Amino acid sequence: MVNDAVNDEVAKAVEECARAAKAAAPSLAAARDQAIDAALNGMAERLLSGREAVLEANAADIARARAEGMSTGLLDRLTITEQRLTGMAEQLRLLAAAPHPERSIPVSELDGGLRLVERRRPVGVIGANYEARPNVTVDVASQLVKSRNAGVLRTGSAALESARKLLDVVVAPALAEAGIEPDVVQLVPRVERVAAAALVCLPALVPLVILRGSGDSTRSLATEAATHGVRTLAHADGGGVLYVDAAADAGAVRSLVGASLDRLGVCNRLNLLLIHTEVYDEIWPVVSEALDEREVRPSLPPHEHPIGYEWALDSDREATVTVARVATLTEAVTIANENTSGLAAGIATEDAVTAEAFFDGYQGTGVFWNAPTRLLDGFKLLGVPETGINLDKVPGPRGPVTYTDLYVRQYAVLPADR
Repeated sequence: MVNDAVNDEVAKAVEECARAAKAAAPSLAAARDQAIDAALNGMAERLLSGREAVLEANAADIARARAEGMSTGLLDRLTITEQRLTGMAEQLRLLAAAPHPERSIPVSELDGGLRLVERRRPVGVIGANYEARPNVTVDVASQLVKSRNAGVLRTGSAALESARKLLDVVVAPALAEAGIEPDVVQLVPRVERVAAAALVCLPALVPLVILRGSGDSTRSLATEAATHGVRTLAHADGGGVLYVDAAADAGAVRSLVGASLDRLGVCNRLNLLLIHTEVYDEIWPVVSEALDEREVRPSLPPHEHPIGYEWALDSDREATVTVARVATLTEAVTIANENTSGLAAGIATEDAVTAEAFFDGYQGTGVFWNAPTRLLDGFKLLGVPETGINLDKVPGPRGPVTYTDLYVRQYAVLPADR
């Protein structure tokens, strides 16, 4: 009975956030481009001027998480450093300067003196569920503001204090100063996990929810959302693949391995290294040195785990990369397609024909030639923050999802002379 009462309280809190966001949404939908960009620039200014308060709240989150035994990789995700805070502000400024999508696009002339126009409208209210990554609070909130969508954000307990401070000190006052109702961005105040489930059960209030987190929890939430008619953009599994071809340059391979492991708690890090058997003995010493420099252990055959196991989610062995021999490019592509998440795969080779064959064969979201999979990131690729990386194999936004993807089409037919 106690649990039921708590669950009801949590669900009520989530619904209250959703209703507040929906009530405020027209203020954002009708805002002029200049007001939107002023709000984003205001967030950047407040992030820098309020850095002490933000970093203090984040330090408290980190101390609590460390005391509770959080792994090194997840602690890295949780941490806002001075450098990262400055980078967050710069990303906000770049987003403010980015062009607004055309809201009305001519399509064709119709019979009877009519014409067809595609109008792009905000979804209304978009939810977002994410874990111990306080920077995502700013990333998602800013993307929603730029796309004129209100939002309900739910983060894990580890990052809640940081998220609250970011909303109170950075996001809300910047919106208010720009003449936009600050209630358009809501943060769920409850730490219970059931809050995530409650967020995907409100189709009339929050028809779309962005899901970021561990694969199992995200898939479970996506399934729950589907039963309630709520659509999701899910960023669940990760793990980058690197195939070292027989025609690879050893120096390039070493650089790629090092660049792919600069951070371990991120989805696009190197997770699986496939080395062509013809050059394995030559390449392995180079790879081994690069792994040692990053203090990362290789998991060598015979593997006691699935070959595509995602080490970034393993608190005990996150500093691990799976290494395997392959006899052909086809074998490498098959493993990347069938045994990994489909997030990203790269090839190290000096042979353009082989690289093209790899590009044609790999079906995942991002494919790279002599470049690290760490580049699969909205800011690194597109110059703006992302809400997540969508891996769906159906029409719709795939890869880094940014503000340009967060709309619904509306077809309008009107007189040709209007």
